[in-house]
Amino acid sequence: MVLGKRADYGDAKYAGVQVPFATDVPNTVESYGLCGFDFIVAPLVREEWRPPAPAVPQNGQLPSPLNRDDCLYINSSQWANQVVGQVSSWIEPDSPDPALRQASVAALKHQLGWAAHLGLQAVVLPAPSRPAASPNYAQVLNQALQGLTHMALWLTVPLVVPAEGAGAGAGGGAEGASPVGPGFVDGWEAWHQIRAQADHHNLLGAALLLGPTLPSPASLGRWAGEPVKALLLPTHVFSANKRGYPVLPKPHQELLAAFFKLGVQVVITGEACHAVPPPAAAAAAAPGAKQLNPLPPGLGAAVGAGPGASGGAPGSAAGGAASPALALGPNGEALGFTITDPGEVHPLRPYWEYLCFLFRRLEVVGEQERAEASYRDYLQVPLQPLQDNLESQTYETFEKDVQKYKLYEEAVYRALRDRHCPPPAKQAPNPVSLSELDAPSASGSGSGEASSSGRTAAGGKQGGRPTVTLMVVGAGRGPLVRASMRAAERAGAALRVYAVEKNPNAIVHIQQMLRAEGWEEAVTIVSADMRHWQAPELADILVSELLGSFGDNELSPECLDGAQRFLAPGGISIPAAYTSFLAPATSHKLHHDVKSYKDLEHFETPYVVRLHRHHLISPTQPLFTFVHPNTDAPIDNSRYASLTFTRDPAAGGAVLHGLAGYFECVLYEGVLLSIHPPSHSENMFSWFPIFFPLREPVYVAPGGKVEVQVWRCCSAHKVWYEWALTAPVAGPIHNVNGRSYWVGL
Repeated sequence: MVLGKRADYGDAKYAGVQVPFATDVPNTVESYGLCGFDFIVAPLVREEWRPPAPAVPQNGQLPSPLNRDDCLYINSSQWANQVVGQVSSWIEPDSPDPALRQASVAALKHQLGWAAHLGLQAVVLPAPSRPAASPNYAQVLNQALQGLTHMALWLTVPLVVPAEGAGAGAGGGAEGASPVGPGFVDGWEAWHQIRAQADHHNLLGAALLLGPTLPSPASLGRWAGEPVKALLLPTHVFSANKRGYPVLPKPHQELLAAFFKLGVQVVITGEACHAVPPPAAAAAAAPGAKQLNPLPPGLGAAVGAGPGASGGAPGSAAGGAASPALALGPNGEALGFTITDPGEVHPLRPYWEYLCFLFRRLEVVGEQERAEASYRDYLQVPLQPLQDNLESQTYETFEKDVQKYKLYEEAVYRALRDRHCPPPAKQAPNPVSLSELDAPSASGSGSGEASSSGRTAAGGKQGGRPTVTLMVVGAGRGPLVRASMRAAERAGAALRVYAVEKNPNAIVHIQQMLRAEGWEEAVTIVSADMRHWQAPELADILVSELLGSFGDNELSPECLDGAQRFLAPGGISIPAAYTSFLAPATSHKLHHDVKSYKDLEHFETPYVVRLHRHHLISPTQPLFTFVHPNTDAPIDNSRYASLTFTRDPAAGGAVLHGLAGYFECVLYEGVLLSIHPPSHSENMFSWFPIFFPLREPVYVAPGGKVEVQVWRCCSAHKVWYEWALTAPVAGPIHNVNGRSYWVGL
């Protein structure tokens, strides 16, 4: 039974439970399923099982190391999907005792082989007994991974490890700046040791073991970029509230909420250790699910309310029979029969209900994030708008970004107001807010359609004011033309517009828009490449929408430098300036996706991607800035920059997979358009960040330095980026001479 179906999170979330050794898997799955859990984590063998001593084959035969009574037995794939295997906890492949080490290696191989034979989806591995030095463990896992095709290995990783169990040489960061408290070492370091020795294999994931003590909040963020498959949540971590229900401390609640958003499953481990009131109806059942109501007086005992209401609660450590109840449909209608749900009295039921409570109280996801859900961590090669003519569907997708065009409209409006239709007393511009942009225009027309007054204003003079010439270069299907006309209406300006577009198919859409709006006399369509067109007159305002995810990566500088010959002296360019930003990033998912192509070209290609399972190792820093109009002589858009980032010691170590890029753009004084996280324009989705991969993951120590070199290179026919890491280790320069990726001029 899912914890809850939330359309805003794209899917349901599931929970599992750790169970003792099971001889009857179907009945065990069904029993815990009635309690609400969707899968079980079951030992692969009895705890007392040990591998047989090596033997000499007799007549070519060797006895099987397992027998029916000692191992998890499943004879149908139907149940395999609901069972996660668990390797014996006594296994220590790096034990200093040679006998235990040898037995551990043999047992680990036998158990993983049996799990693969059963077709299990995943197996939980015990935590390393020596977190700072587990080469033997990593070697056995590496061998096993080479033979696996789908079964995942979940390595148990305690978030904090007691120092006495860490082995020699373990530690995390400088004294006083460690992600864990005194007497503990950082569990992430143990995970990284084994993961790195397993060559970052995609079937190896982490199952984080939560204890009463959590590491620093700064260090928890790095797990967002790691392949975390599950959270192991022991019952002893819970405390009892005033009514006896198990609850988690606030830091644990926040951690679970963060991982729920990343789609990570939770597994309850251990026996129930909280006494709760008598059983109750399933008040925490998912919306639309079958509800249980108490029988009327005389037909059965009343059933109390769930954890969110006063009264009783489901589940009882002492057990007991479930009360019969009337079955109700999803709309509360009586179904005409009674039901007794054995899961209601399961001692672990209160823990499952608490997980439901945490999941269902997550804040509602905004419309923008819902629309972007299908693009999360999906690699896309940036557009080549100069080389390729975009399809109508691509234009349509970008035109749905209402907030972007509101910002453009505001920029044009302010330019007209300040330079061509100034108010009696000019005030210093203030940064525009989206609430201002959502307000109706001064003329009273809504943002969705132009009024008749706007149509007459554009094309002649209004109140004796001269006509303003505005050119939209790269007009597409006309959204910037529409935004400019609305801005002119608000400013009371007479506007003459040239819509310049090289895509002949997009011209048809502009023609239709002008005909529908009555702007045919005010707007002149120019079907030409802006780089070759000779304008009949100079423009007062030049408007363009040529920005890429990195600001300049779709050749906005080259295009606008060529188009600024249309601009009159003192003319205004919208946008006026833009700056790219860069940060070192962790993202196992993206690195694996690039690596799966098995070639150099994909590691030397920057990707547009909606970053989701990622973590920024250090805050962003500015990289390249371009200003328009460009007054440099001669104009040179090649760039080079060296950036140095410092990892916060309290955040612990991290692994570097690539560089995340963003941009900020000043459209006009006081109007900022941005995908840079600290200043991201609200509800704007036209641009996702850009990701520059590194060929090999690089370890960054707590407090360590990351030095990055980035070049923007230009030639007569193409523009490309080159990037390299020079600290903490020097790496190769990526994309030399644009051999793998470039943008054509």
